[in-house]
Amino acid sequence: MMEIPEHATDEGVERILVVVAHPDDIDFGTAGSVATWTAAGIEVTYCLVTSGEAGGDDRAQPRAHMAQVREQEQTAAAAVVGVTDVRFLHYPDGRVEPTLDLRCAISRVVREVRPQRVVTQSPERLWDRIYASHPDHLAAAEATVAAVYPDAQNPFAHPELLLVEELEPWSVSQLWMMARPDANVCVDITDVMDTKLRALTSHESQIADPAGIEKLLRDWARANAAVAGLADGRAAELFRAVDTR
Repeated sequence: MMEIPEHATDEGVERILVVVAHPDDIDFGTAGSVATWTAAGIEVTYCLVTSGEAGGDDRAQPRAHMAQVREQEQTAAAAVVGVTDVRFLHYPDGRVEPTLDLRCAISRVVREVRPQRVVTQSPERLWDRIYASHPDHLAAAEATVAAVYPDAQNPFAHPELLLVEELEPWSVSQLWMMARPDANVCVDITDVMDTKLRALTSHESQIADPAGIEKLLRDWARANAAVAGLADGRAAELFRAVDTR
């Protein structure tokens, strides 16, 4: 079994912030883990950089309406796994860049939520799974990593957060990244796999083949469990955990 690093346990973790680019990114990558965390009494907050208005294939659908639909779907998906605090930053879908402005916006959320763990996507492109490396994913992840270190903990970074908004600096102790070939953390989601799938299928505007998606996710989860050395029939989500203290 994969040996979880000493710094990556849930001991002392009371609040977790998950930051991703689009609605449904969380539910593909980490909704099972979120379900286990909320069941254990950990508060989880979602931060979505965009509202996903560039998603879907219906060209007749007004993009502003699609944004509303996808925000509603993400809010419903979050409720399935016990999350009620869902925040949207409203950056343009398909045009996310790791700007200072985005770093400030994410740092603001970090200082407001004060999480011990931040979970995000990978800032590095995977050539063997390029669909996991959407440019928005890379940019949102890079901005999140910079917000965790050094921005959110530095009183002199984005000074308006402290001087105008009175948000004290906050140091995140754990950074977890999804879709990494060098994963070092496994979360066993066997008992909540059905819950994860219910969350994902809340995104009705994006899923034309629910049965196909279910097979894909179950295959992924079993493969992850095998990588982590879990028994046959188990399901897992994998992360790269970094100690940011």
